Amino acid sequence: MTDRTKTNGARWGAATWGVGVLAVLAALPPAASGRLPDRLATHWDGGSPDSSMPLWAVALFPALAWAVLVLSIAFAGRRGGSPSGAWAGASLLFGGVFLAGAQASIVRANLDRTDWKDAASVGGGVAITAVVAVAAGALGWLAGRRALPTAPIRLAAGDVMEIPAGERRVWLSRTSNLWFHLIGAMTGLVAAAGTVAAAGGLLGVQWALIAPFAIASLAMFAFASVQARVTEAGLEVAFGPLGWPARRWAAGDIVSARVENRGPAHVGGWGYRLSGLGTTVMLRAGECLVIHPRKGPEFAVSVDDAERGAALLNALSSKQQTGA
Repeated sequence: MTDRTKTNGARWGAATWGVGVLAVLAALPPAASGRLPDRLATHWDGGSPDSSMPLWAVALFPALAWAVLVLSIAFAGRRGGSPSGAWAGASLLFGGVFLAGAQASIVRANLDRTDWKDAASVGGGVAITAVVAVAAGALGWLAGRRALPTAPIRLAAGDVMEIPAGERRVWLSRTSNLWFHLIGAMTGLVAAAGTVAAAGGLLGVQWALIAPFAIASLAMFAFASVQARVTEAGLEVAFGPLGWPARRWAAGDIVSARVENRGPAHVGGWGYRLSGLGTTVMLRAGECLVIHPRKGPEFAVSVDDAERGAALLNALSSKQQTGA
């Protein structure tokens, strides 16, 4: 699997987020048009509105600003320059949350007013939006940092890797699932749309709608990607864009490691599966790195280049056991 293929899930998730935010920005004012004045207050001097726009402009201009931001990031990515994955993630999450929150605050302030000059203040809503947007941007930055590509490590393959004296070897492999990313993005957008609609005053806070979709989105993103890393300390398998949760085994606690071809039919489906084969992280069918720990069931993770990871892990395990 190429680096390009591995990042497709994240790209499709970002694309879904971009389209979803665009739809929310453009659709929220028209959806509340029956309860809004012909012109909406859009700027406040202190607590009093001092500027207005027609409803069509309130829907159009934030959507255009968002489209320009998304297209700029996409263009920079295709050119191979900045922004980096970290800056792209931070910009998309911060910008999307801030614009959607600001749009909801404007709609709520003008809701059920006959004249824009009577609009309520947006100070509280904008302050809350700014805090949430900064937090979302920080998460996007952390996720982007973990997704930065690493240089390929040239290692000799074999059941047990030969490690020359004085050298240290590290093996790293990532896998992601496109469909998990898409489902996570779509369920997240449903939760976000319900939250924005509630913030805009169009409906009450529908926890029965928001909470299940938000939980589903977090669960999907948490297990949409996996990174396996072998160092002298042993094996670490980290999940999701933030590398959490994670499982770790010390090299000396692993009896052996091997490669095995598995598919969802062998382990009972996709994702984090428990079966007669032990525990399997199944994100794509094919070769898996399988370890046999001293305690507990076997653990397998579907990652590329598993043969080298297993060979290195066997070498490190043997070294720990012999004390060499």
